[in-house]
Formats: sequence, C-alpha cells, structure tokens
Amino acid sequence: MLHFLSIAAIALFCAIPQSPRRASPYVGAISADASTGRVLFQANADAAAYPASVTKLMTLLLVLEDIEAGKYTLSTRITAGEEPTRLSEESWVDLRPGESMTVDDLLSALMVKSANDAAVALGSNSAGSFDKFVERMNARAAELGMKDTRYYNPNGLPPVSKTANGKVRRYPWKAFNVSTCADQLKLAMELVKKPQVFKYTSQKVATVTDGRGQELKFVNHNNLMVKNKQKILNPDGSEAVDGLKTGYIDAGGSSIVLTGKRGGARAIVVVLGSSNSKERDENARRLLQDALDALSW
Repeated sequence: MLHFLSIAAIALFCAIPQSPRRASPYVGAISADASTGRVLFQANADAAAYPASVTKLMTLLLVLEDIEAGKYTLSTRITAGEEPTRLSEESWVDLRPGESMTVDDLLSALMVKSANDAAVALGSNSAGSFDKFVERMNARAAELGMKDTRYYNPNGLPPVSKTANGKVRRYPWKAFNVSTCADQLKLAMELVKKPQVFKYTSQKVATVTDGRGQELKFVNHNNLMVKNKQKILNPDGSEAVDGLKTGYIDAGGSSIVLTGKRGGARAIVVVLGSSNSKERDENARRLLQDALDALSW
C-alpha cells in the first residue's frame, strides 16, 4: 500500500507542468559592490532565466539615455497607437490609442506599477517602432557585455499567457526574454551610475495622470521597500533599499534586481527564477544585508 501511494505521488508530481526557469530557492543569484563590480556572492549566476518585468530596466536605461542625448524630455507627451493596448495586459495604465501621457509619468508607471503598456509606448516612441526598439535593446545589451541575454519585447511578457479573465493571449514574439544574474548585474551597474534612475525606482507610491486626465496612484511592487517588516535599516535608521525592479511570470517565477546603500557603499543583488515571491524576497534581503555589512565593514 505504501509502495502504491509513493508511485501515485510521483505520478501526480510529474503531471504538474515544471519549468527549468524557476526553482527553489532560485535559478540563480549574485551580489556585488556596485562601484567596482566585485562579486561578493554567486550561485548559478550564468544560468539562463526568464527575467519577466525585470526586462523594464533595459527600457528605462534606453529612455534615460535618449533624454540625455536630447531626443526628447521628461515633459514630452507620448501619444499611443494600437501597440500599447494590443501588446499589454494585467499590469498597465490602460493607455488607449490616441491618448497621451508624459515621459515622466510613463517612467513612474513603468517602474512602480510595472505597466506593460507604458513599456511599449516608451519603446515605440524611442526608436520609431516596436521592432526597432527591441533591436536597440539587444544592441545595448551587447555593448554592456550581456552575452547571455536576448530580448524580444520591452516589458517581459511571455509569448503566450492567460489574462485575469482566463483568456489566452498570444503575442507576435515567439520566445521568452532570456537573461542571467551575471548579465543583469552588468545592466544594474550601468543604471546606478545615473542619479535620475532613483527618482523612479525609489518611489514607494507614485501618482500619475493617465491618458484621460485622471489621477492614478500606484504602490511599488518591491516589498523590501514598502513593507515595514522586510525593510533593511542602516545603523543610522535610514532605509537602505532604493530600487530597482521586480518581475514575475508563471514560467519564470519571481525575480528581482535589488540595490541599496549604506554610507558611501552601494550593493547590487540579483535573484532570478524563485518559485515564489516570498523565497525571492527572503533571499534577496539576506544577500543585500550581507553585502552591505561586508562593504561597510
């Protein structure tokens, strides 16, 4: 009887769809000194994972670089075509064709709400089309030495997914965005060089004006910044964490690129592919705490 039950249990487990891109406690993790890139901890840092909405960090970088180059400003209004709505779901600001929002508000929606339509609108405006922006994402990744990263979209959505009402959504890209902890560390190190990044990533609550002139308020998805029991406090009582981005899709689990500072030291932690957000947050919090302790010793 016991033998029968064990076989039945194994059969049940095997019937549950498994993904090589999510695991307990994670697919991979890494922590490093943000100023030098010196690695403080790593485990499977080169393992392939699905970054999900962590993808939006590359979108943020390219838009900020556009602004630095004078292509447009934070007050520039972006008018949506069909793509933001057609290529978005779940987390969004419901930017409809013909409506517009400022770049500043779209960046807040991108980083705090993780708005998928904001990513598409920003990308299409930046490069002239969705496809050209994806080309830019991959070109910039190559420049940064992100050798194991491949982007197919600016928001991290999978090729096929189910919406909240159970409908299946299929997108024009045929593969998942793929990256590694080591590659995301390189991207994060480039981002933290820009002080303006933290205007968006450190917001616990953001308020924006949507395409219909209505005020929208979002709470940041980064639990280590908004939940009191999960915050990392420095000896002087200040909060360490000020970014960067979380992500989740079913096939890729929960991921995070986390950064925080203590005194003059800044650390970066990447955790990709955790089975759930609790595991992700627990491990990311521990790694950042350890990293800050080591750097401020």
